[in-house]
Amino acid sequence: MRILVFGLGALGTVYACLLKKAGHHVIGLGRPDLATILESEPLTVHGIWGQHLAHLDQVITDLDQLTPGESALDLVIVAVKSHATAAVAAALAPIVGPQTLVLLTQNGYGNYETALQSLPAHQLIASRVIFGAEVTHPATSQVTVMADDVIIGSPHNLIDPARLEAIASACRQAGIPTRVSADVMQYIWGKIIYNSVLNSLGAILEVTYGELAADPDSRALLITMVREIFAVMDAMNARTLWPDADAYLDDFFTKMVPSTKAHYPSMLQDLQRQRRTEIDALTGAMVRLGQAHHVSTPVLETITLLVKAKEALALSS
Repeated sequence: MRILVFGLGALGTVYACLLKKAGHHVIGLGRPDLATILESEPLTVHGIWGQHLAHLDQVITDLDQLTPGESALDLVIVAVKSHATAAVAAALAPIVGPQTLVLLTQNGYGNYETALQSLPAHQLIASRVIFGAEVTHPATSQVTVMADDVIIGSPHNLIDPARLEAIASACRQAGIPTRVSADVMQYIWGKIIYNSVLNSLGAILEVTYGELAADPDSRALLITMVREIFAVMDAMNARTLWPDADAYLDDFFTKMVPSTKAHYPSMLQDLQRQRRTEIDALTGAMVRLGQAHHVSTPVLETITLLVKAKEALALSS
């Protein structure tokens, strides 16, 4: 396949490196400083999936730099922060051919709905990505944890399942466990809950997911946050794989957190690097949805305000 990976941060680096190593034609779009490094150095992935190096076929800093006259893209993997989704989707619209599929890998609520404003539903793939990665050096990403397979799918079931399976198969062959689901949004809601509570509270307290669950006070906050999100979901008639908050919390503390207990939140990494966080797509989105559906979310609102205050202080220092 001919693939464009839009965004060469922690996640984009993993996809670009492993898919290139698996034999695909991979173009990466990243920051100018990173593009300069990649003129002479390979992308590197290390961690729980082993050590991998790959030189991409092309590294660009703007879509205008795509080589003209070459075959159309088969797949675009969008690996940017959620607050960039609207701008990236709009920028991609002119270059997405009739057979190009666009895979969204971002965290949080609303990325698919935002991308739909610029890209057609029959070309948009939503995903639940639940492995953890972090940038350890420029052009280098470490895969730290893996909670479950990546799940991909068409929320409106408008894409040929065979095409989705071909992409999932390519990812599996590259070393990224991936499967297709007709109910991808239920998985995404599960991750929204997971990321909203662990990412935000972990960023505030600056600890791992395991430490959050082990401390009685932070554990109590996690439980309350999960219950508030389920109340919002009930008001929206949104569904996930768990019938209620109790069922989710049981899996959360016995399966999800233990498999990612050593992971530090990506939101904490953003704050430490003085970058904008995704809080508005996580707890912030749940607060807005709660307000729209007349559901009180006092703990989620407090957590959101604390992260936003910490973000503002980090950005101004």
